[in-house]
Amino acid sequence: MESKYNYFKRDISWLSFNYRVLLEALDERLPLYERINFISIYSSNLEEFYKIRVADHKAVASGATESDEETVQSARELVEEINKEVTRQLDDRVRIYEQKILPALRKNHIIFYQDNHVEPFHQQFIKDFFREEIFPYLQPVPVSKDKIVSFLRDNRLYLAIRVYPKKEEKNKGEEPKENIEKYTGECINERNDGEGIKVGMEAARPNVTDLRQPLYFVMKQPYAKVPRFIELPSREKNHYLMFTEDIIKANLNLIFPGYDVDSSYCIKISRDADILIDDTASSADLVAQLKKKVKKRKIGDVCRFVYDRAMPSEFLDFLVDAFRIQRDELVPGDKHLNLEDLRHLPNPNKSLHSLEKPKPMKLTVLDEKESIFNYVAKKDLLLYYPYHSFEHFIHFLYEAVHNPETREIMVTQYRVAENSAVINTLIAAAQNGKKVTVFVELKARFDEENNLATAEMMQAAGIKIIYSIPGLKVHAKVALIRRRGLNGEKIPSYAYISTGNFNEKTATLYADCGLFTCRKEIVADLYNLFRTLQGKEDPKFTTLLVARFNLISELNRLIDREISLADEGKQGRIILKMNALQDPTMIDRLYEASEHGVQIDLIVRGICCLIPGQSYSRNIRVTRIVDSFLEHARIWYFGNDGTPKVFMGSPDWMRRNLYRRIEAITPILAPDLRDSLIEMLNIQLADNQKACWVDDKLQNIFKKRTPGTPAVRAQYTFYDWLNKTNN
Repeated sequence: MESKYNYFKRDISWLSFNYRVLLEALDERLPLYERINFISIYSSNLEEFYKIRVADHKAVASGATESDEETVQSARELVEEINKEVTRQLDDRVRIYEQKILPALRKNHIIFYQDNHVEPFHQQFIKDFFREEIFPYLQPVPVSKDKIVSFLRDNRLYLAIRVYPKKEEKNKGEEPKENIEKYTGECINERNDGEGIKVGMEAARPNVTDLRQPLYFVMKQPYAKVPRFIELPSREKNHYLMFTEDIIKANLNLIFPGYDVDSSYCIKISRDADILIDDTASSADLVAQLKKKVKKRKIGDVCRFVYDRAMPSEFLDFLVDAFRIQRDELVPGDKHLNLEDLRHLPNPNKSLHSLEKPKPMKLTVLDEKESIFNYVAKKDLLLYYPYHSFEHFIHFLYEAVHNPETREIMVTQYRVAENSAVINTLIAAAQNGKKVTVFVELKARFDEENNLATAEMMQAAGIKIIYSIPGLKVHAKVALIRRRGLNGEKIPSYAYISTGNFNEKTATLYADCGLFTCRKEIVADLYNLFRTLQGKEDPKFTTLLVARFNLISELNRLIDREISLADEGKQGRIILKMNALQDPTMIDRLYEASEHGVQIDLIVRGICCLIPGQSYSRNIRVTRIVDSFLEHARIWYFGNDGTPKVFMGSPDWMRRNLYRRIEAITPILAPDLRDSLIEMLNIQLADNQKACWVDDKLQNIFKKRTPGTPAVRAQYTFYDWLNKTNN
């Protein structure tokens, strides 16, 4: 039955979020290089979006795959809508970069060359640098519509070049051929040059009947050998930077003697990075599939061809034909592509200060002398990352390794850091004679290889590895320390439930929560969950909410309770903090609650398909916060007539999380910890520095500070609150 409600399109909503990331580059209150970093984040996000989401839609649009959610026609229309919105956003990115960032750099005595104009005192340096540091790694490859089958690697920056043979005296018609052969080297011979570009001898020969016919080349930028950004000699108080590709462009005449270089433009291709595997395969087959298919990620189908928007139409038409690009794959870009590299932009002006981000604090109650086991045996403990140090969790595992009463350590692994202290501690536990069981989710996108390598390393150390469940992803972030007294008596075991991964790197970048508890009901539920992951039983959960078991029924009960309160004239109140809200069924429940008068605040960082400002959503407000740290925690508050129920855990309200994954959510039962989570939610709702309303047109409307009220920047305000209560 067709719903009476409406929803935002998932991917258009995501583009609204990514645009909000870009808007941080406009905030002049931020240090300049922090603003530049947000352009990098925006660009990196967009690259992954095309590799996964747009690639999926294109596969449906072409008829290569089928979908229950969209038709061939609707997929085509959506790709067109996405490209239109991305083009609009990229126009803004160009303006922000050129009209805000570059002048700000210049104001701070950093001259970042962007065009053909280079000061005379740098011209010889650029020529010398090109000859000595860049030229040996360049290999121009001729391009022809008919005789060259070309393959451009994923997300690599190429220079597309058009040249014309010089007008020579009679009888010198063969010179262009010699020059091309000299400077393209063995590329002229038919071969595969390691980049997958196969070239034929005939393609390099100029048209002898008309030596002024253009010739086209592509040349991969040698960033494995040369940095993307080059620092030039300073002059007086000014510092100078230049893109490597601009140095190459300035010296193209040295690569093509005997030719007039007409023009050159940057291009890149994004390829489908999704891995299609048989989700019903056994663990052994799944491992074999991943090892084979992850290597093919870089040769997936084209989903985006990005080009310098200044490229003339006939130049673009030639490339489209030569590389067999579809018109709906074209996305006009800037003069300089791959701006995600801006995160590596050198800062030669040491007087430019970086952002003073909150430093992870250690709890005074958990100093080096205090046992976390002893503390948690007496009361629950809630940590907030990155405000609290992740070292507390490492210390928790370390205690488990050396505690003689530890019987077994059980952990889920979704994304872990390279050279992970967590993994090293688990290996130490196995080597110390402890039983260690780790569930490894191999299907964590872009972390498949790392997870597989880590799993094999743990297995070699004697750790029991359980691989992905057929047909499911395990997204729960949980750990269990099972203990038994030395004489067999029962003693407390320990459970840990988190909103974030066991990853010490992201624990300094993502805002997450983690609960330590010895409560018997939670420990028992968590043990049942691990048994489920091992395929041993169909469990019953009494306290934890677990997706695909009791989560949806409990959420419906909690929402029904708030609706009943509102119908009775009491206050119905819901606050939901998450990364994404997309499931139509649960959105309908929120619309329904709003129609009954329940007051609902949503703090949703990314995708939000719920449309505010409609008659059926008049009591719903959507807040989005983008700041120094990535908001990643999932926290749910239900007013419950003055006795609030608060939950935290791993799932967003996406269809995949609620119905196709194993997720774990815990109630916060300790009143003081529940109150601290409520305080965090209230601070985020009061944010008037980095918070936006999301309106009914998916616009990010910045919340304005009311005169006379204090400035609230949620992440920093909450850090200060935690610091004051750290006793």
